[in-house]
Amino acid sequence: MLHGIDPGLAAKTGGLTIGELLRARVQRHPERIAVVDGARSFTFAAFNSRVNRLAALLRSLDIARGDRVAILSENRCEYLELVFAAGKLGAIVCALNWRLADPELIHCVTLTGPKATFVSPAHAGAAERLRDILGETIRLGDDYEQRLARSPDAEPLIVAEPEDGHIILYTSGTTGNPKGALISHRAQIARLHASCVDFDLAPGDVFVAWAPMFHMVSTDQSVHTLCLGGKVIVIPGYDADRILHAVETEALWWLVVMPGMIEDLVAAARRRGAAPRGIKLIGAMADLVPRHQLIEVTTLLQAPYANTFGATETGLPPASAGRIPIGHVPERLSKTPSASCVFRLVDPDDNDVPDGSPGELAIRGPTVFSGYWNAAETNARDFRGGWFHMGDVFLRHPDGTIDFVDRVKYMIKSGGENIYPAEIEQVLLRDPRVADAVVVRAPDPTWGEVPIAFVARRDDGLSEDDLVALCRANLAGYKRPKGVRFIALDDMPRSTTGKIQRHELEKRLAG
Repeated sequence: MLHGIDPGLAAKTGGLTIGELLRARVQRHPERIAVVDGARSFTFAAFNSRVNRLAALLRSLDIARGDRVAILSENRCEYLELVFAAGKLGAIVCALNWRLADPELIHCVTLTGPKATFVSPAHAGAAERLRDILGETIRLGDDYEQRLARSPDAEPLIVAEPEDGHIILYTSGTTGNPKGALISHRAQIARLHASCVDFDLAPGDVFVAWAPMFHMVSTDQSVHTLCLGGKVIVIPGYDADRILHAVETEALWWLVVMPGMIEDLVAAARRRGAAPRGIKLIGAMADLVPRHQLIEVTTLLQAPYANTFGATETGLPPASAGRIPIGHVPERLSKTPSASCVFRLVDPDDNDVPDGSPGELAIRGPTVFSGYWNAAETNARDFRGGWFHMGDVFLRHPDGTIDFVDRVKYMIKSGGENIYPAEIEQVLLRDPRVADAVVVRAPDPTWGEVPIAFVARRDDGLSEDDLVALCRANLAGYKRPKGVRFIALDDMPRSTTGKIQRHELEKRLAG
C-alpha cells in the first residue's frame, strides 16, 4: 500500500487490452466497415461477431489464458479474427512464417507448443507434413465457417491482462534457429500510440495489409487501425494492381513499400496512370532502397517516405520519426529518434559512448517486447541492466539524430527479411564434403542485399548444384545463397583469433 493506494488495483485500473479496444469501437461505430478481404466486407459489428464466435470455438478446444494457438496462412480476414479472439481470451497467437522450410517450421512449432493450428488451403501440404505437432487443426474455409456458425457470438469475458502475451512473431536467430518474440497487450497498445505520434495514424484511417501478417508491419498496423475505428484492406501478398486500386480509391494512412517491390510498383503505377486519392506516408527501410527509387516512388504517389529504424522486438521505435520529402533524398539518411522510448549507445562493457563514436543501441520503453520464448540465456544477455540491447550499432550526431553503422552480429537485410549468415552456414556445413563455409552480403539492385556463400571444399566433386539442393531442402527461399564461390581453405581471410573476416570477402565480391 502506497499513499493509501493498492498498487495491484491501480495497475489493473490503468490497464487496457486489445480486445477491450475492439469492443469499444464496435459500440461507437457498429456499421462502419472494418475489414475488406477481396469480395468479402465486414462491418465492425459483423467482424466482432465473428471474433466472438471464434473465441467460443477456442474455448471449446480448451484454449485458455496463456495457451498458444498457431496460424499458417497467407493474409486473410480470419488472421485478424484470430488475433482479436485470442486477445480477448488471453491466449497467444503464434504467427508461423509459411516461407520457412519444414525443419524451420518444426522448430517454431515445437518451441511454442500450440494447442491448435489454423491452416489455409494454400498451406495444407505443409500442415499435413507437420500434422503430428500442430495440435487440433482447423482448416480455413468451409471447416472454419461451419465451426463459427455453430458457436455463440456472445461477448466473452475478457480475461487478458496488459502484460499477457498477445502474439509471437518469429525472428531469424544468430544460432541458426528462429526465435519467438513475445509481444504483450501493453506493448501492442504502446505501439499503437507510437503509430499515432510518429506516423500520424488517426481514427478512421485506412491501412492496406499486403505484407505477410507473420511480420510486424502488417499485424501491428492492422491491429492499430482497427482499434481506432479504421478500415483494413487485406491483400494476400504483393499484388501491384490490387495495391494501386486501393491507392486510387481510398485515402490511405501508411502504404508500406519495401526494397524489392518498389521498382515493379512504380512501373505498374505508370502503366495505369495511377492517381492517388491521398496517402499520408509511404515506405520503410530507406537505407536499402536505391536513391532514384526513393525519388520516383515519392513523386508518383505524392507522399513522403518513412525513414525508419525499428524491429519486431521494439515496434517502430527507436528511430522511425523521420521523413524524406517528396522527390528529394538528403545526403545522409540519419534517423530521427521516436518519441515513445529512450535509448543509449553503449560499448561492449555497457558504458555510454560519446557523440560521433559507434555504440550498440540499448532501448527502454513501453513498446518493447516481453522477451524470446523459452530462451532464458538469450533474454538475460539482451535485457541486461534493464535495457534491451538490439544488436545494432549507431553513432549519434550533436543534433540528436543517429546513423546506422553495422550489426553487432552480422545480418543481411534482403527485401524486408532479416537473414543471419549463421543459419545458412550451418546448413552448408552439414555436407561432409565442406571444409568451411562463410556467408556474406552483396548489394542487389532489387532486394537491397542478398547472401553469397564462400565455400572451401574437402572433396573437389562437390558442386554448386549440390549445395543449392541442400539449401533448398532446409532453408526458406529468400535465405538461400544467390551464389556460391569456391575458395581454398587457406585463402579464407582470418583474424588473429581465427575468425573469418567477412569484410575481406565482401571486398573480393566488389573487386
